[in-house]
Amino acid sequence: MRNDSAIRVAVVDDHPLFRRGIMSLLDTLDGVTVVGDAATVDETLTLVDDHAPDVVLMDLDLGAESGIDATRLVVQRRPATAVLVLTMLGDDRSLFAAMRAGARGYLLKVATPLEVERAIHAVADGQVLFGSDVAARAVAYFSGAMTDAGPRRFPELTDREAEVLDLVARGLDNGSIARTLVLTSKTVRNYVYSIITKLGAPDRSALIVMAREAGYGTRVSGEVGSDGLSR
Repeated sequence: MRNDSAIRVAVVDDHPLFRRGIMSLLDTLDGVTVVGDAATVDETLTLVDDHAPDVVLMDLDLGAESGIDATRLVVQRRPATAVLVLTMLGDDRSLFAAMRAGARGYLLKVATPLEVERAIHAVADGQVLFGSDVAARAVAYFSGAMTDAGPRRFPELTDREAEVLDLVARGLDNGSIARTLVLTSKTVRNYVYSIITKLGAPDRSALIVMAREAGYGTRVSGEVGSDGLSR
């Protein structure tokens, strides 16, 4: 358990108005101290290095960058820091990717101030906490991960590249992938090029075949239409 000292919290969000708003909320909470804020992955890592926060409130959409990548790097850099995701993204893919990256909690931005406060205290104490909107799916993910665990195919890929490859294997085009992962089409195109280069595929069609043979392209639940939305 923690002692009575204030929980040191950093806020990561690329929207200045929301970032200032959540910082103002945190300033009203007893036992919580805001140590800084960031809008990019590099700023986040500098903030963690300089201030060693107990908790990082992490948005998943950082413009052209990914809060998933930032989460993974924070956890690798400073395991003692708990990442609590606070995002508008309530889909399975975002939730599961955040969990794989090492997030200890996941809240949607519709959460109440009390829910945010409770979640901060919970993850700071070493607990894993998910908002009621996503809790059932989180439990299902953990259950599946425990029974289906095994070596990941194509370990040379980053987590984000593996996510993109999974969507490529389902036949989605770059625009649909961009909408699904909240990225730009240019960013997705760069990811696909990197994946093709790493795996030595001659073209996208061959990449799809390789990916499907390796088990990519299977959803945890539901289907994805050509517009990238869950059905």
